[in-house]
Amino acid sequence: MLKEPQAKIMLALQSKMNAKVNPHWVEAAYPYLRAVIVEGAEAMEHHGWKWWKKQECDLEQLQMELVDIWHFTLSHILLEHRDDEPLALLSLMRLCNGNDKIDFDGRTYQVKTLDTLKKLELSIGLACAGRISVPLFEALMTDCRMDWNDLFCQYVGKNVLNFFRQDHGYKEGTYQKIWGGREDNEHLVEAMADLDQEHEDFQHNLYESLRDRYQKDI
Repeated sequence: MLKEPQAKIMLALQSKMNAKVNPHWVEAAYPYLRAVIVEGAEAMEHHGWKWWKKQECDLEQLQMELVDIWHFTLSHILLEHRDDEPLALLSLMRLCNGNDKIDFDGRTYQVKTLDTLKKLELSIGLACAGRISVPLFEALMTDCRMDWNDLFCQYVGKNVLNFFRQDHGYKEGTYQKIWGGREDNEHLVEAMADLDQEHEDFQHNLYESLRDRYQKDI
């Protein structure tokens, strides 16, 4: 089950990232569920769906696509509430307790009976209709060997690292991705392991830890 402190942190991070892309993102009203459609299709490619050829499921890439889908899902929820984070949080937690039976296009789908590809297809269909289902997304995570803690770690880590890169010259080309003999992704994993991931200042503490490591090793 998604914990409220984790949900609060992810919504705050997503709001900040959207504002970094465009300070007027609420007025721009980007179609975030359109991105969910595309990411869902990419997830199907990583899973493998072509019956006429041999394919192997790339689980790591499939998990990454789910993290991307979650980014846009959070953006959609925030936009629905015009970036009011407390209201978005209430909405998200309510959605987490939704029904795993989904009525769509004149049919009722029992989420737990669907295989991974059918879940992805249903997610895409819902997104096309301007809808989301958190229980469906959670079932997809289970298929991909993830729980909410795994998603939280991957989501927060990616967001904080992206902010850190931008703040240290990534766009200008002056950021050094390798420091102390290792890539920044490796430093990220170590820094996260040393912190309380349920602390309300987790993302700030993670950023500070990366900054300390970076300044020490550069």
